[in-house]
Parts: sequence; structure tokens; C-alpha cells
Amino acid sequence: MTHSITIKDTQDLDRAAAEFLQEIGDHKLIAFFAPMGAGKTTFTTAVCKALGVTDPVGSPTFAIVNEYLRADGEYMFHFDFYRINKLSEAVEIGLDDYLYSGCLCMMEWPENVEELLPEETLRVSISVNPDLSRTISWED
Repeated sequence: MTHSITIKDTQDLDRAAAEFLQEIGDHKLIAFFAPMGAGKTTFTTAVCKALGVTDPVGSPTFAIVNEYLRADGEYMFHFDFYRINKLSEAVEIGLDDYLYSGCLCMMEWPENVEELLPEETLRVSISVNPDLSRTISWED
């Protein structure tokens, strides 16, 4: 089944994040495929807010992974694989431990580690529309 959510502007992020969480169901591994500047981190921040994360949320570009505590007491992990040049770098940070933790994992630039992602990873595209709205789409 194909899903898509259009985000009109930044004021529409909270609605879109809540809808996204409802529609993805039990999926825990979310890989965002999108060009630079499409809004991967911005959307992840909105999802964190919807899950009750109170810590500051930002791109883990240099840290590779940020860990957040959700309002329900569960942890979630936010990855940015932009600076990963070799698969061994992802293995060295313990990527498997995160991916098989049962926690929500949201990943930016997953194409850099795609060979390591489990089959059940939900592959989500974010595209920038001519009116600068964004469309988030995936198949499950």
C-alpha cells in the first residue's frame, strides 16, 4: 500500500508528524531518503515532539547518533549517516545493537549504510514540491 503526506509549511509539521506516526504503525526502522535541505531533520524533530521528547533535537551529523527519551519512557535513536564513508564505520558505532534494540530508529542519509539495513526497514522519501511544500511517501 502506498502512503503519502503533504506538509504545506512549517506550521503543518505537527499535524504531519502525528499522522505519520499513526500511519507507520509498528514500524521501528525508518529510513529517510531525500536530498540535502528537504527537511529530514526538521521532520524528525516534529516526530520527536509528537512523541513527547523534551530534550533539544538536532542533526547528529558529527555524533552520527543521538538518543532521546520519549514521554512513554521508551528510547528512540536518530541517525545521520551523511559522514559515513565506509560500512565499517557504522558497524564500529554498534549499528546492529541500535537496529535490533526494538526502539524507534529514524535515519537520515541511509543510502550510505543501506547494505546494513534490515529488510523490514521502512524506506520513506521526502520530496520538495514546486510550491516548496514537502511530500513524504512510502510503501508497506
